Amino acid sequence: MRDDLQGQFIQLYREDADELTTRLRIELSNSLLAPQASLSPKYFYDTLGSRLFQAICALPEYYPTRTEAAIFARYRSEMAQSTGTGNTMIDLGAGDCAKAASLFDVLQPQQYVPVDISVDFVRSAVESLQCTHPQIEMLGVGMDFSARLDLPDEVRREKRLFFYPGSSIGNFTLREAIAFLRRMKLACGEDGGVLIGVDLVKDKAVLEPAYDDALGLTSAFNLNILNNINRLLAADFELKDWQHRAFFHQEKQRIEMYLEARHDLSVHWQGKQRDFVRGERIHTENSYKYTPESFTGALNEAGFANTRMWTDEQGWFAVFHATP
Repeated sequence: MRDDLQGQFIQLYREDADELTTRLRIELSNSLLAPQASLSPKYFYDTLGSRLFQAICALPEYYPTRTEAAIFARYRSEMAQSTGTGNTMIDLGAGDCAKAASLFDVLQPQQYVPVDISVDFVRSAVESLQCTHPQIEMLGVGMDFSARLDLPDEVRREKRLFFYPGSSIGNFTLREAIAFLRRMKLACGEDGGVLIGVDLVKDKAVLEPAYDDALGLTSAFNLNILNNINRLLAADFELKDWQHRAFFHQEKQRIEMYLEARHDLSVHWQGKQRDFVRGERIHTENSYKYTPESFTGALNEAGFANTRMWTDEQGWFAVFHATP
């Protein structure tokens, strides 16, 4: 273990803080002023948003987390045989790092690299993990990985295994997902691979409650994005003016989430303004659902092969391992 790296947390941005803030503000402003106003799902995950998502994962309606966990529990040894041990485990969207940590004993990574946009949240998780797994070199990276995968030099190049659980790949359109998988393929090298969770197509009677639960946690999670935007843009969104909407779009095979204006209103930020009429929506998330065949096709198109898949008995969720 390299003692000089143990416990480090690198907040990796290629721009300085002012340039990053400027870029985010331009991106957000353009998204809000577009004919269909939208906000990227990456802005869900401030500290409160990350904690709300943790709570959502414990809901009875939210099947993906417990279904994926059951797949990992049942097939963990097979997965370790497929991926090999001693990898550089790069955990994209790591959050509280619990999913990766549940596999440490079988995967035995040489280095664990949690990557997340919510720096403070994942930092505390890494500090806790180092106490329980001192044998694993850990290097946290704070970055927005949705557009690039520029990892620091301190991340080992050998046997990179990109770990992307939780079906977050569904936030991308198919074209975006293939481009993202290609970036992973380039970054993992010839001796690496991906281990990725994918939500599968199923009846909307199962899908829709997972994104619109009776307790209202998903509604709070969706609305909290406006708190984050207020901080980033110095905007004046009022949460009471908006309501959560989520439904399954059968033709596009995706869940769509929106915030819907309860009445006519105006929002202001940094000299700009957007007027919304009652019922007008801000698009906050897509969650595409795949078939085993369609996701295998996406992996192949991105340059991956040797694909293995594990699923639950109901065929609701799948975990794929693939190599370049």
